[in-house]
Amino acid sequence: MRNQVQLITYVDRLGGGGLAELDALLAGPLDGVFGGVHLLPFFHPIDGADAGFDPIDHALVDPRLGDWRGVRSLADRVEVMADLIVNHVSADSPQFQDFSRRGADSPFAGLFLNLDRVFPGGATEAELLQIYRPRPGLPFTCVTLQNGERRILWTTFTGKQVDIDVTHPEGRAYLSGILKAFKAGGVGIIRLDAAGYAIKRRGTSCFMIPETYEFIAGLTREARALGIEVLVEIHSYYREQIEIARRVDRVYDFALPPLVLHALHQADAAPLKAWLAIAPRNCITVLDTHDGIGVIDVGADAATGRAGLLPPAAIDRLVETIHAKSSGQSRLATGAAASNLDLYQVNCTYYDALGRDDLAYLAARALQFFAPGVPQVYYVGLLAGTNDLDLLARTQVGRDINRHHYTPEEINAALARPVVKDLIELVRLRNRHPAFQGELRVLPTADHVIGLEWSHAGECSRLVVDLGAGLAVELMFTEDGVEQSFDFAAHCRQTTPA
Repeated sequence: MRNQVQLITYVDRLGGGGLAELDALLAGPLDGVFGGVHLLPFFHPIDGADAGFDPIDHALVDPRLGDWRGVRSLADRVEVMADLIVNHVSADSPQFQDFSRRGADSPFAGLFLNLDRVFPGGATEAELLQIYRPRPGLPFTCVTLQNGERRILWTTFTGKQVDIDVTHPEGRAYLSGILKAFKAGGVGIIRLDAAGYAIKRRGTSCFMIPETYEFIAGLTREARALGIEVLVEIHSYYREQIEIARRVDRVYDFALPPLVLHALHQADAAPLKAWLAIAPRNCITVLDTHDGIGVIDVGADAATGRAGLLPPAAIDRLVETIHAKSSGQSRLATGAAASNLDLYQVNCTYYDALGRDDLAYLAARALQFFAPGVPQVYYVGLLAGTNDLDLLARTQVGRDINRHHYTPEEINAALARPVVKDLIELVRLRNRHPAFQGELRVLPTADHVIGLEWSHAGECSRLVVDLGAGLAVELMFTEDGVEQSFDFAAHCRQTTPA
Protein backbone atom coordinates (compact mmCIF):
# COMPACT_ATOMS: atom_id res chain seq x y z
CA MET A 1 0.00 0.00 0.00
CA ARG A 2 1.28 3.45 -0.89
CA ASN A 3 1.96 5.75 2.04
CA GLN A 4 -0.45 8.33 0.66
CA VAL A 5 -3.89 9.52 1.70
CA GLN A 6 -6.76 7.36 0.50
CA LEU A 7 -10.36 8.22 -0.28
CA ILE A 8 -13.13 6.02 1.11
CA THR A 9 -16.46 6.40 -0.67
CA TYR A 10 -19.61 4.82 -1.99
CA VAL A 11 -19.43 4.83 -5.77
CA ASP A 12 -22.93 6.23 -6.26
CA ARG A 13 -22.96 8.81 -3.45
CA LEU A 14 -20.14 11.00 -4.71
CA GLY A 15 -21.55 12.58 -7.84
CA GLY A 16 -24.61 10.41 -8.26
CA GLY A 17 -23.12 8.26 -11.00
CA GLY A 18 -21.12 5.08 -11.29
CA LEU A 19 -17.55 3.95 -11.66
CA ALA A 20 -16.97 6.01 -14.81
CA GLU A 21 -18.12 9.21 -13.08
CA LEU A 22 -15.94 8.51 -10.03
CA ASP A 23 -12.99 7.86 -12.33
CA ALA A 24 -13.63 11.21 -14.03
CA LEU A 25 -13.75 13.00 -10.66
CA LEU A 26 -10.39 11.48 -9.66
CA ALA A 27 -8.96 12.46 -13.05
CA GLY A 28 -10.45 15.97 -12.86
CA PRO A 29 -10.96 18.12 -9.74
CA LEU A 30 -9.30 15.50 -7.51
CA ASP A 31 -6.46 14.66 -9.87
CA GLY A 32 -3.39 13.60 -7.91
CA VAL A 33 -5.07 14.10 -4.52
CA PHE A 34 -5.41 10.44 -3.48
CA GLY A 35 -3.04 7.50 -3.74
CA GLY A 36 -5.84 4.99 -3.36
CA VAL A 37 -9.60 4.63 -3.11
CA HIS A 38 -11.57 2.29 -0.89
CA LEU A 39 -14.77 1.50 -2.78
CA LEU A 40 -17.48 0.72 -0.26
CA PRO A 41 -19.64 -2.22 -1.36
CA PHE A 42 -20.28 -1.96 -5.08
CA PHE A 43 -21.65 -5.47 -5.36
CA HIS A 44 -25.13 -6.55 -6.40
CA PRO A 45 -27.15 -4.92 -4.92
CA ILE A 46 -25.90 -1.65 -3.44
CA ASP A 47 -29.28 -0.89 -1.83
CA GLY A 48 -30.08 -4.00 0.18
CA ALA A 49 -30.79 -4.18 3.90
CA ASP A 50 -27.35 -2.81 4.85
CA ALA A 51 -26.18 -0.49 2.04
CA GLY A 52 -24.30 -3.19 0.15
CA PHE A 53 -22.94 -5.08 3.16
CA ASP A 54 -25.52 -7.80 2.51
CA PRO A 55 -24.50 -8.91 -1.00
CA ILE A 56 -26.70 -11.14 -3.11
CA ASP A 57 -23.77 -11.70 -5.48
CA HIS A 58 -20.47 -10.64 -3.94
CA ALA A 59 -18.57 -11.20 -7.21
CA LEU A 60 -20.89 -9.10 -9.41
CA VAL A 61 -20.58 -5.33 -9.77
CA ASP A 62 -24.02 -3.77 -9.43
CA PRO A 63 -24.90 -3.02 -13.08
CA ARG A 64 -26.18 0.43 -12.08
CA LEU A 65 -22.55 1.35 -11.29
CA GLY A 66 -20.83 -0.35 -14.21
CA ASP A 67 -18.83 -3.53 -14.35
CA TRP A 68 -15.39 -4.95 -13.55
CA ARG A 69 -13.89 -3.01 -16.46
CA GLY A 70 -14.73 0.17 -14.55
CA VAL A 71 -12.98 -1.14 -11.45
CA ARG A 72 -9.91 -2.05 -13.50
CA SER A 73 -9.91 1.43 -15.05
CA LEU A 74 -9.85 2.97 -11.58
CA ALA A 75 -7.06 0.58 -10.60
CA ASP A 76 -4.97 1.95 -13.47
CA ARG A 77 -5.17 5.37 -11.78
CA VAL A 78 -5.06 4.62 -8.02
CA GLU A 79 -4.82 1.62 -5.72
CA VAL A 80 -8.27 0.07 -5.23
CA MET A 81 -9.50 -1.46 -1.98
CA ALA A 82 -12.71 -3.50 -1.73
CA ASP A 83 -14.60 -5.14 1.12
CA LEU A 84 -14.53 -8.90 1.55
CA ILE A 85 -17.58 -9.51 3.71
CA VAL A 86 -16.49 -12.68 5.44
CA ASN A 87 -19.19 -13.12 8.05
CA HIS A 88 -22.44 -13.22 6.10
CA VAL A 89 -24.34 -13.15 2.83
CA SER A 90 -27.81 -11.95 1.89
CA ALA A 91 -30.83 -14.15 2.52
CA ASP A 92 -31.78 -13.26 -1.08
CA SER A 93 -28.60 -14.79 -2.49
CA PRO A 94 -29.03 -17.67 -4.94
CA GLN A 95 -27.11 -19.92 -2.56
CA PHE A 96 -29.50 -19.29 0.32
CA GLN A 97 -32.56 -19.50 -1.91
CA ASP A 98 -31.41 -22.92 -3.14
CA PHE A 99 -30.85 -24.00 0.45
CA SER A 100 -34.30 -22.71 1.38
CA ARG A 101 -35.92 -24.77 -1.38
CA ARG A 102 -33.94 -27.99 -0.94
CA GLY A 103 -32.75 -27.98 2.66
CA ALA A 104 -30.10 -30.58 3.41
CA ASP A 105 -30.14 -31.69 -0.25
CA SER A 106 -28.82 -28.32 -1.39
CA PRO A 107 -25.13 -28.22 -2.35
CA PHE A 108 -25.02 -24.98 -0.32
CA ALA A 109 -26.43 -26.46 2.89
CA GLY A 110 -22.99 -26.36 4.50
CA LEU A 111 -22.50 -22.68 3.66
CA PHE A 112 -24.91 -21.35 6.29
CA LEU A 113 -24.36 -21.54 10.03
CA ASN A 114 -27.21 -22.69 12.23
CA LEU A 115 -27.54 -23.02 16.00
CA ASP A 116 -27.05 -26.80 16.07
CA ARG A 117 -23.69 -26.64 14.31
CA VAL A 118 -22.21 -24.70 17.23
CA PHE A 119 -24.48 -25.98 20.00
CA PRO A 120 -25.46 -29.57 19.16
CA GLY A 121 -28.13 -30.58 21.62
CA GLY A 122 -28.87 -26.98 22.58
CA ALA A 123 -27.22 -24.08 24.37
CA THR A 124 -27.38 -23.13 28.02
CA GLU A 125 -28.38 -19.69 29.20
CA ALA A 126 -24.80 -19.07 30.39
CA GLU A 127 -23.39 -20.00 26.97
CA LEU A 128 -25.76 -17.65 25.16
CA LEU A 129 -25.00 -14.78 27.53
CA GLN A 130 -21.28 -15.31 26.92
CA ILE A 131 -21.62 -14.41 23.21
CA TYR A 132 -20.27 -10.94 22.51
CA ARG A 133 -22.84 -8.72 20.81
CA PRO A 134 -22.40 -5.44 18.91
CA ARG A 135 -26.18 -4.90 19.04
CA PRO A 136 -29.01 -5.74 21.42
CA GLY A 137 -30.43 -9.26 21.44
CA LEU A 138 -29.11 -12.67 20.46
CA PRO A 139 -27.43 -13.38 17.07
CA PHE A 140 -30.13 -15.76 15.81
CA THR A 141 -33.16 -15.65 13.55
CA CYS A 142 -35.81 -18.36 13.45
CA VAL A 143 -36.85 -18.93 9.83
CA THR A 144 -39.21 -21.19 7.93
CA LEU A 145 -37.54 -22.40 4.74
CA GLN A 146 -39.47 -22.72 1.50
CA ASN A 147 -39.48 -26.50 1.97
CA GLY A 148 -41.31 -26.06 5.28
CA GLU A 149 -38.38 -26.73 7.61
CA ARG A 150 -37.93 -24.50 10.66
CA ARG A 151 -34.32 -23.53 11.34
CA ILE A 152 -32.49 -21.26 13.77
CA LEU A 153 -29.78 -19.45 11.82
CA TRP A 154 -26.88 -17.32 13.00
CA THR A 155 -27.53 -13.70 12.00
CA THR A 156 -24.98 -11.53 13.78
CA PHE A 157 -26.21 -8.24 12.32
CA THR A 158 -29.69 -8.44 10.76
CA GLY A 159 -32.15 -11.17 9.83
CA LYS A 160 -31.36 -10.52 6.17
CA GLN A 161 -27.63 -11.18 6.69
CA VAL A 162 -27.15 -14.92 7.19
CA ASP A 163 -23.84 -15.94 8.73
CA ILE A 164 -21.45 -18.14 6.76
CA ASP A 165 -19.76 -21.23 8.19
CA VAL A 166 -16.26 -20.24 7.16
CA THR A 167 -14.87 -23.55 8.49
CA HIS A 168 -16.97 -25.63 6.07
CA PRO A 169 -15.59 -26.46 2.59
CA GLU A 170 -18.51 -24.56 1.04
CA GLY A 171 -17.71 -21.50 3.14
CA ARG A 172 -14.05 -21.60 2.20
CA ALA A 173 -14.89 -22.08 -1.48
CA TYR A 174 -17.29 -19.11 -1.35
CA LEU A 175 -14.61 -16.77 0.01
CA SER A 176 -11.95 -18.10 -2.37
CA GLY A 177 -14.20 -17.40 -5.33
CA ILE A 178 -14.61 -13.77 -4.28
CA LEU A 179 -10.84 -13.37 -3.87
CA LYS A 180 -10.29 -14.61 -7.40
CA ALA A 181 -12.94 -12.22 -8.77
CA PHE A 182 -11.23 -9.35 -6.94
CA LYS A 183 -7.84 -10.27 -8.35
CA ALA A 184 -9.22 -10.39 -11.89
CA GLY A 185 -10.97 -7.05 -11.32
CA GLY A 186 -7.85 -5.13 -10.32
CA VAL A 187 -8.45 -4.99 -6.56
CA GLY A 188 -5.08 -4.81 -4.77
CA ILE A 189 -6.22 -4.47 -1.16
CA ILE A 190 -9.12 -6.06 0.68
CA ARG A 191 -10.77 -5.08 3.92
CA LEU A 192 -12.02 -8.05 5.92
CA ASP A 193 -15.40 -6.80 7.09
CA ALA A 194 -16.75 -8.15 10.40
CA ALA A 195 -13.90 -10.68 10.58
CA GLY A 196 -13.97 -10.69 14.37
CA TYR A 197 -17.33 -12.49 14.34
CA ALA A 198 -16.47 -15.10 11.70
CA ILE A 199 -15.64 -18.03 14.00
CA LYS A 200 -18.14 -19.35 16.54
CA ARG A 201 -17.14 -21.88 19.20
CA ARG A 202 -19.15 -23.20 22.11
CA GLY A 203 -18.05 -21.88 25.49
CA THR A 204 -16.47 -18.71 24.09
CA SER A 205 -17.48 -15.13 23.32
CA CYS A 206 -17.54 -16.05 19.59
CA PHE A 207 -15.53 -12.86 18.97
CA MET A 208 -11.79 -12.69 18.31
CA ILE A 209 -11.11 -16.10 19.83
CA PRO A 210 -7.86 -17.96 19.00
CA GLU A 211 -9.50 -19.71 16.05
CA THR A 212 -10.44 -16.30 14.64
CA TYR A 213 -6.77 -15.36 14.43
CA GLU A 214 -6.09 -18.65 12.65
CA PHE A 215 -8.90 -17.96 10.18
CA ILE A 216 -7.63 -14.44 9.46
CA ALA A 217 -4.07 -15.74 9.04
CA GLY A 218 -5.19 -18.42 6.59
CA LEU A 219 -7.28 -16.03 4.52
CA THR A 220 -4.42 -13.53 4.53
CA ARG A 221 -2.03 -16.16 3.17
CA GLU A 222 -4.50 -16.97 0.40
CA ALA A 223 -4.90 -13.29 -0.49
CA ARG A 224 -1.16 -12.64 -0.45
CA ALA A 225 -0.63 -15.55 -2.82
CA LEU A 226 -2.80 -13.59 -5.27
CA GLY A 227 -0.85 -10.37 -4.63
CA ILE A 228 -3.62 -8.84 -2.50
CA GLU A 229 -2.90 -6.98 0.75
CA VAL A 230 -5.23 -7.40 3.74
CA LEU A 231 -6.74 -4.83 6.13
CA VAL A 232 -8.66 -6.21 9.13
CA GLU A 233 -11.63 -4.23 10.44
CA ILE A 234 -12.19 -4.88 14.14
CA HIS A 235 -13.52 -2.69 16.94
CA SER A 236 -11.99 -3.88 20.21
CA TYR A 237 -10.15 -3.00 23.40
CA TYR A 238 -7.01 -1.06 22.55
CA ARG A 239 -4.54 -3.64 23.88
CA GLU A 240 -6.25 -6.32 21.78
CA GLN A 241 -5.93 -4.04 18.76
CA ILE A 242 -2.18 -3.78 19.35
CA GLU A 243 -1.98 -7.59 19.49
CA ILE A 244 -4.09 -7.98 16.35
CA ALA A 245 -1.79 -5.55 14.53
CA ARG A 246 1.18 -7.83 15.19
CA ARG A 247 -0.52 -10.65 13.29
CA VAL A 248 -1.94 -8.95 10.18
CA ASP A 249 -0.89 -6.63 7.34
CA ARG A 250 -2.99 -3.65 8.43
CA VAL A 251 -5.51 -2.67 11.11
CA TYR A 252 -7.66 0.42 11.63
CA ASP A 253 -6.80 2.99 14.28
CA PHE A 254 -10.35 3.36 15.55
CA ALA A 255 -9.13 4.90 18.83
CA LEU A 256 -7.93 8.02 17.02
CA PRO A 257 -11.32 9.64 16.18
CA PRO A 258 -12.67 9.81 19.75
CA LEU A 259 -9.28 10.78 21.19
CA VAL A 260 -8.93 13.69 18.76
CA LEU A 261 -12.45 14.85 19.63
CA HIS A 262 -11.71 14.56 23.35
CA ALA A 263 -8.54 16.63 22.90
CA LEU A 264 -10.30 19.39 20.96
CA HIS A 265 -13.42 19.41 23.11
CA GLN A 266 -11.69 19.31 26.50
CA ALA A 267 -8.30 20.93 25.75
CA ASP A 268 -6.71 17.71 26.99
CA ALA A 269 -4.14 16.07 24.71
CA ALA A 270 -2.70 13.66 27.30
CA PRO A 271 -4.79 10.58 26.30
CA LEU A 272 -4.10 11.19 22.60
CA LYS A 273 -0.36 11.58 23.17
CA ALA A 274 -0.26 8.42 25.29
CA TRP A 275 -1.99 6.48 22.52
CA LEU A 276 0.18 7.80 19.68
CA ALA A 277 3.26 6.65 21.58
CA ILE A 278 2.09 3.01 21.49
CA ALA A 279 -0.33 2.88 18.55
CA PRO A 280 0.36 0.29 15.82
CA ARG A 281 2.44 1.65 12.99
CA ASN A 282 0.84 -0.64 10.39
CA CYS A 283 -2.56 0.97 10.67
CA ILE A 284 -5.07 2.85 8.56
CA THR A 285 -6.10 6.08 10.28
CA VAL A 286 -9.61 7.49 10.03
CA LEU A 287 -11.66 10.21 11.64
CA ASP A 288 -14.95 9.27 10.00
CA THR A 289 -16.26 6.33 7.98
CA HIS A 290 -19.57 5.01 6.67
CA ASP A 291 -20.22 3.85 10.25
CA GLY A 292 -20.42 6.01 13.37
CA ILE A 293 -17.77 7.48 15.64
CA GLY A 294 -16.68 4.58 17.84
CA VAL A 295 -16.26 4.77 21.59
CA ILE A 296 -15.63 1.11 22.43
CA ASP A 297 -12.08 1.48 21.10
CA VAL A 298 -11.14 3.90 23.89
CA GLY A 299 -13.23 2.23 26.61
CA ALA A 300 -12.46 -0.39 29.23
CA ASP A 301 -12.10 -4.07 28.41
CA ALA A 302 -15.61 -5.51 28.74
CA ALA A 303 -14.24 -8.95 29.60
CA THR A 304 -11.71 -8.04 32.30
CA GLY A 305 -12.50 -4.49 33.31
CA ARG A 306 -9.00 -3.26 32.40
CA ALA A 307 -8.92 0.52 32.05
CA GLY A 308 -9.34 2.07 28.63
CA LEU A 309 -7.71 5.05 26.98
CA LEU A 310 -10.47 7.24 28.40
CA PRO A 311 -12.30 6.72 31.71
CA PRO A 312 -16.09 6.16 31.62
CA ALA A 313 -16.87 9.72 32.72
CA ALA A 314 -14.77 11.17 29.90
CA ILE A 315 -16.49 8.92 27.35
CA ASP A 316 -19.91 10.00 28.61
CA ARG A 317 -18.78 13.63 28.37
CA LEU A 318 -17.48 13.02 24.84
CA VAL A 319 -20.81 11.61 23.67
CA GLU A 320 -22.79 14.45 25.26
CA THR A 321 -20.44 17.04 23.79
CA ILE A 322 -20.94 15.59 20.30
CA HIS A 323 -24.68 15.85 20.83
CA ALA A 324 -24.30 19.47 21.98
CA LYS A 325 -21.90 20.47 19.18
CA SER A 326 -24.28 19.00 16.60
CA SER A 327 -27.27 20.85 18.11
CA GLY A 328 -28.81 17.54 19.12
CA GLN A 329 -28.77 16.09 15.60
CA SER A 330 -26.49 13.19 16.52
CA ARG A 331 -28.86 12.22 19.32
CA LEU A 332 -31.59 11.67 16.71
CA ALA A 333 -29.39 9.15 14.88
CA THR A 334 -27.77 7.26 17.74
CA GLY A 335 -28.78 4.26 19.85
CA ALA A 336 -32.47 3.64 20.41
CA ALA A 337 -33.36 6.70 18.30
CA ALA A 338 -32.71 4.84 15.04
CA SER A 339 -32.32 1.33 13.66
CA ASN A 340 -28.97 -0.49 13.27
CA LEU A 341 -28.40 -0.18 17.01
CA ASP A 342 -24.62 -0.32 17.20
CA LEU A 343 -23.96 -0.03 20.90
CA TYR A 344 -20.51 1.48 20.50
CA GLN A 345 -21.00 4.29 17.98
CA VAL A 346 -22.30 7.86 17.77
CA ASN A 347 -23.77 8.71 14.38
CA CYS A 348 -22.71 12.18 13.24
CA THR A 349 -20.48 13.78 10.64
CA TYR A 350 -17.08 14.66 12.05
CA TYR A 351 -17.50 18.26 10.93
CA ASP A 352 -20.71 18.54 12.96
CA ALA A 353 -19.09 16.77 15.93
CA LEU A 354 -16.72 19.76 16.02
CA GLY A 355 -19.54 22.30 15.78
CA ARG A 356 -18.76 23.12 12.13
CA ASP A 357 -15.63 24.96 13.31
CA ASP A 358 -13.29 25.15 10.31
CA LEU A 359 -10.09 25.67 12.30
CA ALA A 360 -10.87 22.81 14.69
CA TYR A 361 -11.72 20.60 11.72
CA LEU A 362 -8.44 21.35 9.94
CA ALA A 363 -6.58 20.76 13.20
CA ALA A 364 -8.27 17.37 13.52
CA ARG A 365 -7.28 16.41 9.97
CA ALA A 366 -3.72 17.59 10.55
CA LEU A 367 -3.54 15.39 13.66
CA GLN A 368 -4.84 12.46 11.62
CA PHE A 369 -2.27 13.00 8.88
CA PHE A 370 0.56 13.21 11.44
CA ALA A 371 -0.57 10.07 13.30
CA PRO A 372 1.30 6.86 12.41
CA GLY A 373 -0.21 4.91 9.53
CA VAL A 374 -1.83 5.56 6.16
CA PRO A 375 -4.72 8.07 6.33
CA GLN A 376 -8.14 7.46 4.83
CA VAL A 377 -10.57 10.34 4.30
CA TYR A 378 -14.29 9.59 4.02
CA TYR A 379 -16.06 11.31 1.13
CA VAL A 380 -18.38 13.31 3.43
CA GLY A 381 -15.38 14.37 5.49
CA LEU A 382 -13.45 15.39 2.38
CA LEU A 383 -16.21 17.88 1.61
CA ALA A 384 -16.63 18.96 5.27
CA GLY A 385 -20.17 17.65 5.03
CA THR A 386 -22.96 18.25 7.50
CA ASN A 387 -25.57 15.90 8.92
CA ASP A 388 -28.15 14.74 6.39
CA LEU A 389 -31.35 14.93 8.42
CA ASP A 390 -33.56 14.46 5.36
CA LEU A 391 -31.96 11.11 4.51
CA LEU A 392 -32.17 10.07 8.17
CA ALA A 393 -35.87 10.95 8.24
CA ARG A 394 -36.55 8.95 5.07
CA THR A 395 -34.68 5.80 6.05
CA GLN A 396 -34.68 5.90 9.87
CA VAL A 397 -31.21 4.34 9.70
CA GLY A 398 -28.95 6.20 12.09
CA ARG A 399 -25.76 5.90 10.06
CA ASP A 400 -27.45 7.52 7.05
CA ILE A 401 -26.98 10.88 8.76
CA ASN A 402 -23.38 10.63 7.50
CA ARG A 403 -24.06 9.03 4.10
CA HIS A 404 -25.22 11.95 1.98
CA HIS A 405 -25.80 11.53 -1.76
CA TYR A 406 -23.78 14.35 -3.35
CA THR A 407 -24.82 15.76 -6.73
CA PRO A 408 -22.12 17.10 -9.09
CA GLU A 409 -23.31 20.62 -8.28
CA GLU A 410 -22.92 20.02 -4.55
CA ILE A 411 -19.41 18.65 -5.08
CA ASN A 412 -18.38 21.72 -7.07
CA ALA A 413 -19.79 24.04 -4.43
CA ALA A 414 -18.03 22.15 -1.63
CA LEU A 415 -14.70 22.14 -3.46
CA ALA A 416 -14.88 25.94 -3.63
CA ARG A 417 -15.14 26.32 0.17
CA PRO A 418 -11.93 27.51 1.88
CA VAL A 419 -11.99 24.72 4.47
CA VAL A 420 -12.16 22.07 1.75
CA LYS A 421 -9.45 23.76 -0.33
CA ASP A 422 -7.16 23.84 2.70
CA LEU A 423 -7.95 20.22 3.55
CA ILE A 424 -6.95 19.17 0.03
CA GLU A 425 -3.71 21.13 0.40
CA LEU A 426 -3.05 19.28 3.65
CA VAL A 427 -3.63 16.01 1.79
CA ARG A 428 -1.15 17.00 -0.91
CA LEU A 429 1.44 17.97 1.70
CA ARG A 430 1.00 14.63 3.49
CA ASN A 431 1.39 12.77 0.20
CA ARG A 432 4.48 14.50 -1.10
CA HIS A 433 6.63 15.35 1.90
CA PRO A 434 9.50 12.88 2.44
CA ALA A 435 9.44 13.25 6.24
CA PHE A 436 6.34 11.01 6.43
CA GLN A 437 8.41 8.12 5.09
CA GLY A 438 10.53 8.28 8.25
CA GLU A 439 10.03 8.23 12.01
CA LEU A 440 7.48 9.91 14.26
CA ARG A 441 8.39 11.61 17.52
CA VAL A 442 5.76 12.71 20.05
CA LEU A 443 7.23 15.90 21.47
CA PRO A 444 7.27 16.52 25.25
CA THR A 445 4.66 19.23 25.87
CA ALA A 446 2.07 20.32 28.42
CA ASP A 447 -1.20 18.42 28.54
CA HIS A 448 -3.01 21.17 26.61
CA VAL A 449 -0.46 21.03 23.78
CA ILE A 450 0.35 18.23 21.37
CA GLY A 451 3.47 18.25 19.23
CA LEU A 452 4.24 15.66 16.54
CA GLU A 453 7.35 15.61 14.36
CA TRP A 454 8.25 13.40 11.41
CA SER A 455 11.79 13.28 10.02
CA HIS A 456 13.51 11.46 7.17
CA ALA A 457 16.62 12.01 5.04
CA GLY A 458 17.31 15.44 6.48
CA GLU A 459 13.76 16.74 6.02
CA CYS A 460 11.17 17.20 8.78
CA SER A 461 7.56 18.21 9.30
CA ARG A 462 6.25 19.34 12.69
CA LEU A 463 2.70 19.95 13.93
CA VAL A 464 1.97 21.79 17.19
CA VAL A 465 -1.62 22.18 18.36
CA ASP A 466 -2.22 24.37 21.40
CA LEU A 467 -5.63 23.48 22.77
CA GLY A 468 -5.69 26.27 25.32
CA ALA A 469 -7.80 29.39 25.17
CA GLY A 470 -8.15 30.16 21.49
CA LEU A 471 -7.08 27.12 19.48
CA ALA A 472 -3.69 27.68 17.81
CA VAL A 473 -2.23 25.39 15.14
CA GLU A 474 1.27 25.54 13.67
CA LEU A 475 2.48 23.26 10.88
CA MET A 476 6.10 23.63 9.81
CA PHE A 477 7.94 21.66 7.14
CA THR A 478 11.25 21.86 5.36
CA GLU A 479 11.88 21.70 1.64
CA ASP A 480 15.55 21.28 0.68
CA GLY A 481 16.39 22.42 4.18
CA VAL A 482 14.34 25.64 3.93
CA GLU A 483 11.66 25.98 6.61
CA GLN A 484 8.12 26.76 5.46
CA SER A 485 4.72 26.79 7.14
CA PHE A 486 1.11 25.94 6.40
CA ASP A 487 -1.12 28.96 7.07
CA PHE A 488 -3.95 28.12 9.47
CA ALA A 489 -4.38 31.79 10.37
CA ALA A 490 -6.89 32.30 7.56
CA HIS A 491 -9.34 30.20 9.56
CA CYS A 492 -9.56 32.28 12.73
CA ARG A 493 -12.52 30.55 14.38
CA GLN A 494 -14.46 30.63 11.13
CA THR A 495 -17.58 28.50 11.52
CA THR A 496 -20.45 27.48 9.30
CA PRO A 497 -23.89 28.32 10.77
CA ALA A 498 -25.91 25.31 11.90
